[in-house]
Amino acid sequence: MDYRGVFATLERVCEDNISVLCGPSDLPYGSTANRLLTCIRQIQEHGRALEPVVGCFTVRQRFYSLCPEARYVASNYNSAFFRAEHNAAEMEAYCSALCQLRALLHLAQRLINDNDFGQLYSLKDEDLSRRFVQEYSSMHKACFYGRCLGFQFSPALRPFLQTVVISMVSYGETFGKQQSGFGTAALSLLTSGKYVMDPELRGAEFERITQNLDLQFWKSFWNLTESGLLTGFSRMASSPVQVNLTLTLPPVTLRLPLAADPNLTITISPPIAHWGPGPVHMRLISWELREGQDSEELQAFYRSDPPPISVSSLPWVQKQPPSRWLLIHFHGGGFVAQTSRSHENYLRSWSKELNVPILSVDYSLSPEAPFPRALEECFYAYCWALNHCHLLGSTAERVCLAGDSAGGNLCITVSMKAISAGIRVPDGIMAAYPATLLTTDASPSRLLTSIDPLLPLGVLAKCLNAYAGAESGSVQPAVGGGGLSSLGRDTAMLLSDLTQGASSWIQSFLDPTRTSDQPQRRIGAGRTSAVASATNSKCHVDFPEGFEPLRSECLAFVRPTSCPIIRNPFVSPLLAPSNMLRGLPPVHIVASALDALLDDSVMFAKKLRDMNQPVSLTVMEDLPHGFLSLSQLAKETEVATEICVARIRAIFQQENPPCALQKPPKLDQSASPSG
Repeated sequence: MDYRGVFATLERVCEDNISVLCGPSDLPYGSTANRLLTCIRQIQEHGRALEPVVGCFTVRQRFYSLCPEARYVASNYNSAFFRAEHNAAEMEAYCSALCQLRALLHLAQRLINDNDFGQLYSLKDEDLSRRFVQEYSSMHKACFYGRCLGFQFSPALRPFLQTVVISMVSYGETFGKQQSGFGTAALSLLTSGKYVMDPELRGAEFERITQNLDLQFWKSFWNLTESGLLTGFSRMASSPVQVNLTLTLPPVTLRLPLAADPNLTITISPPIAHWGPGPVHMRLISWELREGQDSEELQAFYRSDPPPISVSSLPWVQKQPPSRWLLIHFHGGGFVAQTSRSHENYLRSWSKELNVPILSVDYSLSPEAPFPRALEECFYAYCWALNHCHLLGSTAERVCLAGDSAGGNLCITVSMKAISAGIRVPDGIMAAYPATLLTTDASPSRLLTSIDPLLPLGVLAKCLNAYAGAESGSVQPAVGGGGLSSLGRDTAMLLSDLTQGASSWIQSFLDPTRTSDQPQRRIGAGRTSAVASATNSKCHVDFPEGFEPLRSECLAFVRPTSCPIIRNPFVSPLLAPSNMLRGLPPVHIVASALDALLDDSVMFAKKLRDMNQPVSLTVMEDLPHGFLSLSQLAKETEVATEICVARIRAIFQQENPPCALQKPPKLDQSASPSG
């Protein structure tokens, strides 16, 4: 990118606006014109200061997407239809975002300079990581969740991200009011109008929620994807499959042959961490009915009561022979939320495209089930699948592990356990945006948590600490089921909630100045108090003279990931010694350039490559964390999902790409991405 041309354009547009705003005008804009002029001059100052910093980085032009808005102001200022108040608010929002981006780029530059050459993490510099967390805690972030929400992502995804944030802040307003999950969701829908109309209020409320995060709120919100209504819509939009069974494995001892000598066996114990032996829940998905999938032996593991009607009894269903392939899947959700049900949409498509049975594991979730319970259950399910592949419709000649985020971590650590146990390792791993270093240690991509609507630092830290057992939560067996299991609620109370929600929603349209229980603060109007807050607080990072980022009105509480368990190689495989990683199967990582976990993928791929372990890394542009669950929303997410499928197919077809960092194909390619 010609960043000099970008800044030259920015400078020229600012000068044009200053000339127009300072010139003679008969239009009655008054103080609004002064607000616009102040914003333009601040943008000009930020642009001049940023140019030498951006010269050290590859930054996209749309980081400065305020240029079209500024051009609009200069060209239409004298128009009768020019909305001065609206455009002043827009410019103030862009100016605040640019100011905070300037601060983040300065922090990134400090991290690059302070880290060892070729390293993205400061694993030994605890002071640097502490300063990073402190800076995040006080920095103003609401500007990234109002008018500028999702500016860094593909334009096709921005309406969806806006919907997610509006839903989240509306849900947060009603969360914990002693009502069912369905009542909370319904009331949230009806109170969301004010957040649609007022982007500044939306950003401020989102910042408030994430500054001091309640993990149970986040779990509850994420688990809304488990509701019958949403999964019903998802199933209608996804590929139909002939087999979709929920299974429960009893905690019995398994015996598996050793990889080095199949004549010898090893005992695999059931999961026992924290509360002793317990069952493991799974879901079997298959595009076609295959031999073994309708057997009486498999029916003994059905979770549903009564068991589902066997599709083999339908005369038009033709039973296929077992597949030579088997895909074992571990879902994402930060180790704290979701199940295979949330990920069923793309798993159905994978089963059809690859024509392979898929076994997805519903491992126990934190904080009720911290490490190592989830790993034990996933490893046990992997071993059971090897022993009982004939029930799953497969001969398991080729076995691939696939997972996203937390599931990608479990794919790697399950393979590490297979190596340490001496049993067969999978033939390959496809890990999408995996978490390989479960810490808040400072790194350039961790800075993205300040602007990411799906993975803020507070959320990330809470999830990691919960998995490590550092978050409070009684340790007890996790009960399967969706996040909206308590749907039985008194009808009169539910109608009362809906009436109250409808009234609030209508009032938000009739009276735009009406505020919620939380104080409403516009970014431009609140800048003085934010800067004053920064003056009274301790400055954690030395910014350039004369510059200080905007500060939040309330400090965030982010507990650093300092629990010793975090450094366990089976928690953070990036920290594993080489002897524990040697022998891993080919690892295919598909990451996002705008993901806070990008550095995890880059450094783990680099570590494997330096060991001459087979690894590939594909970095997708313009996409957020969790893009697999968004596969049907945009062309970019479809391409990313196709690449994941191509990597899995490469494993099944014994294609072993060289150790390399790979570029994704262009969107206009007609052919599907190859392995």
